[in-house]
Amino acid sequence: MKTLALVLAGGRGTRLDILSEDRAKPGVPFGGKFRLIDFVLSNCVNSGIYDIGVLTQYLPLSLNNHIGIGKPWDLDRRIGGVTILQPYTGKQGGWYKGTAHAVYQNLNYIKKNKPEYIIILSGDHVYKMNYDKMISYHIEQGADLTIATQKVDWDDVNQFGILELDQNMQIVDFVEKPDNPVSNLASMGIYVFTADILIQKLEAFCNQDNSDFGHHIIPEMIENNKVFAYEYKGYWRDVGTLKSFWEANLALTDDLPELNLYDDGWKIHTRSEEKPPVKFGQKGRANNSLVSNGCIINGVVENSVLSPGVVIEEGAVVRDSIILNNTVISKDSIVCKCIIDKSSVIGVNSHLGFGGDMTCSDEKPNLLANGLNVIGKGVRIPANTQIGRNCRILSGVTEVDFESKHISSGSTVSIMEDDEEEYIADIAQ
Repeated sequence: MKTLALVLAGGRGTRLDILSEDRAKPGVPFGGKFRLIDFVLSNCVNSGIYDIGVLTQYLPLSLNNHIGIGKPWDLDRRIGGVTILQPYTGKQGGWYKGTAHAVYQNLNYIKKNKPEYIIILSGDHVYKMNYDKMISYHIEQGADLTIATQKVDWDDVNQFGILELDQNMQIVDFVEKPDNPVSNLASMGIYVFTADILIQKLEAFCNQDNSDFGHHIIPEMIENNKVFAYEYKGYWRDVGTLKSFWEANLALTDDLPELNLYDDGWKIHTRSEEKPPVKFGQKGRANNSLVSNGCIINGVVENSVLSPGVVIEEGAVVRDSIILNNTVISKDSIVCKCIIDKSSVIGVNSHLGFGGDMTCSDEKPNLLANGLNVIGKGVRIPANTQIGRNCRILSGVTEVDFESKHISSGSTVSIMEDDEEEYIADIAQ
């Protein structure tokens, strides 16, 4: 049986706010040295699927560079391998407008591959899953469509597509993000289609713009086709919010984390940066933390995740935080409960996550209310600065953009108008 995997990787991920401001959500770093897309690509090759199309759209440069020709995943193949599928102009071309519409725009690619089965995957979830088992289940049931499902907390139900089943695991109802859910069985955004059926449905229902699997294809198939649920009970996280992203990263520092990154039987592959080993200075110390290659630790790191090339200077303390690549935490600074994006510099004797004021973010109260600060890419925070809780420091902010050395909880610091054109030019290079 031939299976084609299509990875939907064009999403902006607005709930990740600053982290997805300059990159597609699947390209966001995770777990120190990985990116979100690494999990789905690794699941594919570990499941024996080597024909993979990655559908990109929003700010794809970083993601495209990361995937390249697919060598880290053994996808640099003469036949098969990974193909980047970006929107195009011409006959039936244009921007992708919905998940099903994106797949419809690539029907030529699908038909050229002549698959028997097609598995549709999201490029921004964190999990390890053997897709071959799900495909075998799909075949055994004689299904036209099989949807991977998992029970979620009732408090989170309105963030997912929710399913209702009969006694045979056949799906009888599907509602996207319901206000009054009948169950807490959620779609994981993983769909196995019999290829001929999917092609028929796309050609019948996707001639219009803005076609989506959850709103258009799946409800129609539940009425007219055999649609089954495949309940998955392993680890799976949708890290679509700043809070869930922070929690999932820090959970990796547990003694026995639910997500085992050290399993040789199911490796998570990535394009690693060539950097030297981690170096600990005479006073350097790290507890309950992930510290990636190229880091230099002369201060203290506790319950945190450090990406490659991070420098923690003497006297600095980093606690309950995620620090992305090549960021410097300068001497005698304290960083508590923060996400700091790449290539930032925290000035000497600064304190991020200061005090007990938990005022929500002024601009993003729905995203930042639990005391977490988010610092964008390439930020320069001046020495002796105190930053409260639930603060946003936008990418490219430098010392001149700080009007005060005390940033109160809930504040947002952005680039002054004169600096904005220079920052845009920098990130375009």
